[in-house]
Amino acid sequence: MCGIVGYVGAKPAEGVVIEGLRRLEYRGYDSAGIALVDGGSIVSDKRAGKLANLEKAIAESPLPQVTTGIGHTRWATHGPPTDRNAHPHLGRTRRVALVHNGIIENFAELRGRLESEGVEMASDTDTEVAAHLLEEQLETGVDLTVAMQNVCRGLHGAFTLVAVDAHDPDRVVAARRNSPLVVGIGEGENFLGSDVAAFIEHTREAMELDQDQVVTITRDGVSVSGFDGTPAEGRRYHVDWDLSAAEKDGHDWFMRKEIFEQPRAVADSLLGRRGTDGLLQLDEMRLSDQDLRDVDKIIIIAAGTSFYAGMVAKYAIEHWCRIPVEVELASEFRYRDPILTSDTLVVAISQSGETADTLQAIRHAREQRSKVLSICNTNGSTIPRESDGVIYTHAGPEIGVASTKGFLTQLVACYLLALYLAQVKGTRYGDEISQVMDQLDQMPAHIQTVLDKSEQVYGLARDHVGSRSVLFLGRHAGYPVALEGALKLKEIAYLHAEGFAAGELKHGPIALVEEGLPILCIVPPRGRDQLHDKMISGIQEVRARGARTLCLAEEGDTAIEPYADVLITLPQVPVLLQPLVAVVPLQLFACELATQLGHDVDQPRNLAKSVTVE
Repeated sequence: MCGIVGYVGAKPAEGVVIEGLRRLEYRGYDSAGIALVDGGSIVSDKRAGKLANLEKAIAESPLPQVTTGIGHTRWATHGPPTDRNAHPHLGRTRRVALVHNGIIENFAELRGRLESEGVEMASDTDTEVAAHLLEEQLETGVDLTVAMQNVCRGLHGAFTLVAVDAHDPDRVVAARRNSPLVVGIGEGENFLGSDVAAFIEHTREAMELDQDQVVTITRDGVSVSGFDGTPAEGRRYHVDWDLSAAEKDGHDWFMRKEIFEQPRAVADSLLGRRGTDGLLQLDEMRLSDQDLRDVDKIIIIAAGTSFYAGMVAKYAIEHWCRIPVEVELASEFRYRDPILTSDTLVVAISQSGETADTLQAIRHAREQRSKVLSICNTNGSTIPRESDGVIYTHAGPEIGVASTKGFLTQLVACYLLALYLAQVKGTRYGDEISQVMDQLDQMPAHIQTVLDKSEQVYGLARDHVGSRSVLFLGRHAGYPVALEGALKLKEIAYLHAEGFAAGELKHGPIALVEEGLPILCIVPPRGRDQLHDKMISGIQEVRARGARTLCLAEEGDTAIEPYADVLITLPQVPVLLQPLVAVVPLQLFACELATQLGHDVDQPRNLAKSVTVE
């Protein structure tokens, strides 16, 4: 997500930090800032928008030539992308400057305590709370390292924190919990970064940290400890990538990197969604519980990959909430004269928040007095601003044009919406909702299990370089997964690919089946409404006509084995949550096949990341 740079050495820190931030621009951001330690005080500047805005401000009001500093490019989560919400954030007495990546789940409780003690907050962020807490600790006489340890023990969530102390100009201290941070080790200087691209021009010697560790860098060394203060060791390694590969974390494509970021992206999208009372809380919702109780119909509008996330949402919402749901292509919505009332909830799904046809659709819905809730990845974008409520996906920037982690985090947001509606309307008991949330919390580990089998999928892709057509079959929540798998292949491999509901085979598509045709089959988990057995029947039908069946099925499903030419196993998960794991091999398959065909995976022909025209 956010870009972070820290430096202590002999060089002017401003140049090192700004250059490091420039090398992190690929991560996507909406504001930038810098803080330097200068003779017992903090000097800071920060600006909304691109790094060039910060550089222009610094050129007009130059910063001191000092040798310790931190910098940040922000991807907004709490609070819109404005100057006041940009990082770094300062403590009340301006002794501490702090930058932050991630989400502090219990910030509201901590903020309430600070405000009750007279602390005036200067921003809308969760980050500022940590700055005040650090300064509070420093006032007890401990150093910045101990202060960071003490503060982190009281924080919940996933975060990287990097801070400087005006009274201790020769050190930068950082902490990591489930959020990226790497140390760059130089001679007479040391670095911190959200990835190695931040410092690769200065050193290729790096150190990786474990979870719940604090690292202190000075000119002369690096020390690591646990949040409890016990000494620890980081893992040293040599970076042999060039800058381009460093930006991609060693992967050949941003898309592949983003596929492998999905466990963390899903975990981030689940952060802070349950209160201390165990109930779901969606802070950005803005719609009242009574507004939601009055809803008697939901229309989901979206385009492309987001449309398929909406199709999965229909299954979840109708099953858990018993509310009728329609899923509509945003580009078609206005033109059929939809029936909308004040009790209709229109849910708009858009990763960028600027999708033109989706934006026009929500404007039409609001003119008809319907409530609009958006699911979006980009804080401050147009669609969330023009909606009555929003659920942010917290996926972080996605550079590859073909969406991967964007899709999975949209699915998570759809599940959260469904469960929240069930909680508000009372269509599910609290323990039932908690059980599904517990299952969602396990999904990052399940997704990682699938990623660990990537070589099997890559081999499968290489075996099909000569294929000119690929079909995808699914049932129930697996049907949108089939559509998404086909879309990925179209987008980046430029192959004919179609996704079908398996039950529709006999109604026409089976005519496409010929000898050797690869068909990827998403097999539902066993034990639900005979879906599994019906899917096997469909697989038998295409296999009898010469198709090559490439089956994704849960571990332990021996019934599928006689009918699968290739079997890729998935973790055992509930049928409604299976899309979160089933789509991952399809992403890997498309990425590797496109690579083998020599295509530009990140920037496929004719496509743009955000479609801003109707």
